[in-house]
Amino acid sequence: MKSKARGKNISKVDVVSVSRYGVWLNAGGKEYVLPYAEFPWFKYAKPSQLKHIQFLHGHHLFWPKLDIDLATSASGIGDRESGTVLSFLVVV
Repeated sequence: MKSKARGKNISKVDVVSVSRYGVWLNAGGKEYVLPYAEFPWFKYAKPSQLKHIQFLHGHHLFWPKLDIDLATSASGIGDRESGTVLSFLVVV
């Protein structure tokens, strides 16, 4: 018996913006902010390293080129949709 082909992966993640304050992402339909004050290892990363992200299991961000793993429930990550914004700037 053959299995049907798997469906399309809808857990897409995109880098929306990189500024002097941090990195903005869209992941799983939500917008997240990663401020350099909380996540300094992103500050000097190359754009090609930042944009290569995997969004795993709907809550896990992984940058293979930087060897960085984050859970979206981690302290310091702001989710604009739910209002869970911790001490940092969020673009409105």
